[in-house]
Amino acid sequence: MKAPDFAYARPTVLSEVFDLLDGDGDVRLLAGGQSLVPSLNMRLSAPSLLVDINRLPGLSGIEARDGVVRIGALTRHGEIARSALIAERLPLLAMAAPHIAHAAIRNRGTFGGSIALADPAAEWPACCLALGATMVVASRAGERRVAAGDFFTGLFATALRRGEVLVAIEIASPPAGSVAHFSELARRRGDYAIVGLAAQVARAEDGAMDPRLAFFGVGDRPVLAEATRRVIAGGGGIADAQATLGRDLAPTGDAECAGATKLHLARVLLGRAMAALRTRGDA
Repeated sequence: MKAPDFAYARPTVLSEVFDLLDGDGDVRLLAGGQSLVPSLNMRLSAPSLLVDINRLPGLSGIEARDGVVRIGALTRHGEIARSALIAERLPLLAMAAPHIAHAAIRNRGTFGGSIALADPAAEWPACCLALGATMVVASRAGERRVAAGDFFTGLFATALRRGEVLVAIEIASPPAGSVAHFSELARRRGDYAIVGLAAQVARAEDGAMDPRLAFFGVGDRPVLAEATRRVIAGGGGIADAQATLGRDLAPTGDAECAGATKLHLARVLLGRAMAALRTRGDA
């Protein structure tokens, strides 16, 4: 099947993007295009105007300043996977990157594109939630910052307003002694996850853990397991945490499996994560 007819623009400055977004009709931004182009070809999307933002300066790259890592929205997945800075400061992202689709897609797809799409089974939104990331959003009126916990609002839905563009993601470097863990279950390597877990964990000298557990593939957006976090932070064991997880997650069934199966698999991932984090300081 071929994509429907649409107009195409390739601006070179952000102000031109704002002008185009102010126009009538359904205007869509094209970054990596790894989700948008297939949806066009299957006629699941039919925009009146496609705005290619790949020539915009200053929207890609990774830098650290004052304890914060800033990742441009047009930074490719592969760049994150290969970044020594990411591996050192934000190892959770380095752990997650190899799970994203396949090499060809990682070389073209963008960090910001995945986050703005807000697929509930995608890795990056959950990682941002676990890391307490801040989304930097630009419009004609200027910039505003949105916490990851407020950014994802539903199925393929975000806090982005009309006329706004996600330009960067800022993530504070975790405190010394923190560890990360990432795991997911999928039918085949490179598929979207049936269930996944991104965990960023603060560890005390006595080994006590205070984790941020972001599950994905279990709802209409990534979910922080707050009740389970409190059990673990209070010294609860694996069985206690697994029993509590049902208070945080209420998965519904999909084409992959039933909701009860997803909850069971989430408990399996939680148990594996806790075991790894308690025995390996670099887990």
